[in-house]
Amino acid sequence: MSDGHETDKNIEIWKIKKLIKALEAARGNGTSMISLIMPPRDQVSRVTKMLGDEYGTASNIKSRVNRQSVLGAITSAQQRLKLYNKVPPNGLVLYTGTIVTEDGKEKKVTIDFEPFRPINASLYLCDNKFHIEALNELLESDDKFGFIIMDGNGTLFGTLSGNTREVLHKFSVDLPKKHGRGGQSALRFARLRMEKRHNYVRKTAELATQFYINPQTSQPNVSGLILAGSADFKTELSQSDMFDPRLQAKILNVVDVSYGGENGFNQAIELSAEILANVKFIQEKRLIGKYFEEISQDTGKYVFGVDDTLKVLEMGAIETLIVWENLDITRYELKNSSTGEIIVKHLKKEQEADQSNFRDAATNAELEVQEKILLLEWFANEYRRFGCTLEFVTNKSQEGSQFCRGVERKACTGTRGLAHDCAVQTSTGKHEGTSMNDCLLYGGNEELKMRRQYGDYDVSAEMRGY
Repeated sequence: MSDGHETDKNIEIWKIKKLIKALEAARGNGTSMISLIMPPRDQVSRVTKMLGDEYGTASNIKSRVNRQSVLGAITSAQQRLKLYNKVPPNGLVLYTGTIVTEDGKEKKVTIDFEPFRPINASLYLCDNKFHIEALNELLESDDKFGFIIMDGNGTLFGTLSGNTREVLHKFSVDLPKKHGRGGQSALRFARLRMEKRHNYVRKTAELATQFYINPQTSQPNVSGLILAGSADFKTELSQSDMFDPRLQAKILNVVDVSYGGENGFNQAIELSAEILANVKFIQEKRLIGKYFEEISQDTGKYVFGVDDTLKVLEMGAIETLIVWENLDITRYELKNSSTGEIIVKHLKKEQEADQSNFRDAATNAELEVQEKILLLEWFANEYRRFGCTLEFVTNKSQEGSQFCRGVERKACTGTRGLAHDCAVQTSTGKHEGTSMNDCLLYGGNEELKMRRQYGDYDVSAEMRGY
């Protein structure tokens, strides 16, 4: 489970991902979209002067429409920079310009923020799109680990960074086996066999240097190295003089696995879990694994479905709220135009298109939208108020994919689809009910058990006393 600092960092990462998605989709007419990144210790005055020079240059653009949009974007950037006396400690990111919306209308946008960690890039581009490459680099984990899976059939080179696993290269090899035939040629066969094994180890060592040593810095590009395999090749490689000493110093673990290739890669990650405990991929697997364990043991310490999750959230019975980072549900606060009553609804995309969701079923009165926000964003803003921890998960690990896809199982009896895009933990009580793309609740207090037992979610003194 994350501590407060880690939770805040995870929320910042999710916000950056959400921003990248929106910026990537944005397009403008002409070169009217400015991407500006200032690294730490840069000078606001330098960039202000540069924008002044750009304004003079842009004044000569022949196309009137394009000239006006570019000048407008530069002016917006200049105005926003006036809010900063100096560049923030982690740098400054600014996107501004006129974008074309889905319905073909033009809309001015200006986004500026200090990233959650230092951004070591300097950028100024005026284009028909926003440039977000430097933001993607922010999301890369500080820790990248290399994996070499080596057995008698071939070698796989891979990396694990955060929750992203990547296969860099793999090759197969055909090595002669030991045998007792040959008579006078037995020694020659043995010599050829040892020579081929030696060449195989040398090739693996050379490729390891190619993949895990940065040619610019001549230093390893991974924080640590895991060697794995089903034979003794991995040990032979780690002790070989052919293996780069810079990589030998980075070896964290040598593990035996039952398979080669990608299956061996997965198993090596599992077996190295303790060493890689701080990697997001492992944390995610453990978090979701604990959730599936609660279901398989039928402990009743879980609930899912947006409505039930939020009821228990309001009760303060939640310990951990697990949310799929791409959960596409919007929270609406609606006001009944006749009675003035405020109604909260959580709608998926297809439900938002249904106008009946914006009318009172009994009186057909119109429901006016008072506030509209992504449910994920609402969770990110409000989770502290409920005293719980918020965890974002992806579908990149096997468990995460299963969590986001939904498992063919019913909460208590074992036959219906569980939804797990969003999940929370309380400590007791069973909950029957399923809904794909909803929520799960998991870990909190004894009060929930009583409320569920009596079918009552309202707080009462009697239940508290019990």
